[in-house]
Amino acid sequence: MSSAGSSYSATDIITFIGVPLAVLGVLPILYNTFATLVALSKVKRMLRHSRLTALICSDVVNRVIEVELPRYAVTPCDRFTDTELYWQPAGQPSFIPGGSWTTFNWRTRAIGAKTQRLEYADQLRQPQVDVAFDELIAYLLDLGAVPDAHGWKLLRSTGLWAPTGCSLMNSPDGLHHALTIAPLDDSDGLLSLKANWSSDWTTRNFSSLPPYWIRLPPPPSSRAAEAANTVTEEAPVSEDLGLEVTEKGKETEQAPSRKESLDSIQKQANKNATSAINCQISSNGLISATTQDDGTLFSPASLQSLHIEHLRIHSGRSDGVWFASVATALGATSPTTLLWNYAIPDSVRGFARRATVPCGVLVQLGLVDEARAPAWATAHNAGEEASELFFRRAAEKRIAVQAESRMPAAQREVAARLRMQVESNQRMQDMRDRMRLDAQRREARTAEALQSPKWDTKVVAEHSLRWLAQRGEGGTTSPIFDIDESSSARDVAGAILHRMVLDGAFASSVCRVLDAWRAWADNGGMRRADLDALYEMRELFALASLLVALVRDAATDCEGTLSLDLQECLRMWKVVRLG
Repeated sequence: MSSAGSSYSATDIITFIGVPLAVLGVLPILYNTFATLVALSKVKRMLRHSRLTALICSDVVNRVIEVELPRYAVTPCDRFTDTELYWQPAGQPSFIPGGSWTTFNWRTRAIGAKTQRLEYADQLRQPQVDVAFDELIAYLLDLGAVPDAHGWKLLRSTGLWAPTGCSLMNSPDGLHHALTIAPLDDSDGLLSLKANWSSDWTTRNFSSLPPYWIRLPPPPSSRAAEAANTVTEEAPVSEDLGLEVTEKGKETEQAPSRKESLDSIQKQANKNATSAINCQISSNGLISATTQDDGTLFSPASLQSLHIEHLRIHSGRSDGVWFASVATALGATSPTTLLWNYAIPDSVRGFARRATVPCGVLVQLGLVDEARAPAWATAHNAGEEASELFFRRAAEKRIAVQAESRMPAAQREVAARLRMQVESNQRMQDMRDRMRLDAQRREARTAEALQSPKWDTKVVAEHSLRWLAQRGEGGTTSPIFDIDESSSARDVAGAILHRMVLDGAFASSVCRVLDAWRAWADNGGMRRADLDALYEMRELFALASLLVALVRDAATDCEGTLSLDLQECLRMWKVVRLG
């Protein structure tokens, strides 16, 4: 029923009011649908441009988009087999937040998936990848990135609380950040990093020595092949043993082939002794050593592996520790070698920094002239004492002869015979007294030498290098190579390591001297038995001092600096999230 003055019925009025209200109620749904479709289109476009495959679901009513992206664990491409992929950045990296790892080419392995619920396209995040921290740093170093000392120090001291954007690696020119700290949103408690790289920043190539490798030059002498003779000298013995148990006819047939085999081994050993050796040092010490032909690039085709079992780190033996420590010190002092993976043990670093060798001992060994050392021994004038004794005996003889001249002939003959007998006994007694006195003074001098002021390892190395050079000039050569005045301690140390790789017996001898040296340093100083042992291996001790001095310089220079900070950070975080 309608009112008398109105031309609209109640149904019309309800329609006029209800339809607009219904339309207003549908508008939010329509808007959500439209906004969701637009956001979904942007998400798909972002994924397409980044070349990502994802599972996408959308709820247009609730304006929710679900995106499921795979999560990967990555490792750098092989340096030799994937040359182009290794040295060149990716052609189309992802620009989605969290996808900075796509700047490089990787070997990937799916380890799961991550589902995200989005409302807007700019909320999309690409899952970060898991990567071994040491492999990532080695890869960036190989490309030419430069570590940021301040960033590594800050990361070591603050850990996960390091500020976002803190730079760990920079471009070679130092103007851009190559690796920075990223937010911890998707890190699950791991260290989160962000990478950045340009092809213009790559300053190294496949011919460069990889990180954690060091090149040992051969000894600068034609006598370097003597190291090879030590390696092969036992081969004929084993062959002779084999010939003894064969028939005479077989000996005649096999002798030429065995001789050719021995000649081939000898030629290869001589070649290795005059070729540079490349050593790979990991956190566990030496893991490989190869020789490289002159003029060839660093590639598997030009490398020949060497036996290094005697220089690996084993429990109960220190040879591997000494070699890895000295090689790391040698690399740390070279601007072209990246060798920060192995941490020199604190015991070795502390030993190398201490003054442990008495200067008097070096004089006793003949390594140092006494004029170059401070006064440490009691001075004795043996010539004056001998002259005084001579004059005293001459005066006694003169008095006895004068007394005999006043005697009758018979008594004079008897007195002369007794005087000559007494003089003979006196000469024997004087000789025994002189020998006993000399022995006492030698003992006293040895005791004073052991208690003389101790010299720093660097000073000991300088005198040892001078002594080795003088021996070479005098015609007595070192068992490794000839040393002259122009040879530096660093060059000689590199040649010593070269010989240690090729000659296990020599390496064992050097490490045995180093162990004995550290033992007496840790036990309160050198004793008489230690000095007696050094007389038999003076040259090995002189060579060992050059190695210890090298470790001392590296330990002093690297104390609290980039090398230790980087090693400690690599130890704390084995795996990081990169994105």
